Amino acid sequence: MPQHLLHYQTPGRGFTELTDDLRRWVAAQRVSAGLLHLFLRHTSASLILCENADPDVLRDLEAWMARLVRDGDAQFRHRAEGPDDMAAHIRSVLTANSLSLPVLDGALELGTWQGVYLWEHRHQPHRRSLRLSLLAA
Repeated sequence: MPQHLLHYQTPGRGFTELTDDLRRWVAAQRVSAGLLHLFLRHTSASLILCENADPDVLRDLEAWMARLVRDGDAQFRHRAEGPDDMAAHIRSVLTANSLSLPVLDGALELGTWQGVYLWEHRHQPHRRSLRLSLLAA
């Protein structure tokens, strides 16, 4: 089973599209069919499968999440790394730190407007590690 570790430097809260990197890696593995499993090794960032055609989708998603989980909310006790610390953990729990995507004919089988994103939930830039595991059918 091919595995690989990718590293991303995030600019702070927001989205980093991973789709092209994932497509290239899957193509290089020369596996005709299978399942690509992604695991983000962090508790204050997440992975999402989302529309990648209109950037307003990502802006709206961030605005909605900011209303749902507010930085520095008075009910949060955990503030070890600042007011966005606990909010980032909650955002991560509400989304996902892993995804499984089908591989068919040697390529990721994504919908027309689907893209894979790393969603950074902290305000400060972070280095994030993503484990790729390709299970051949």
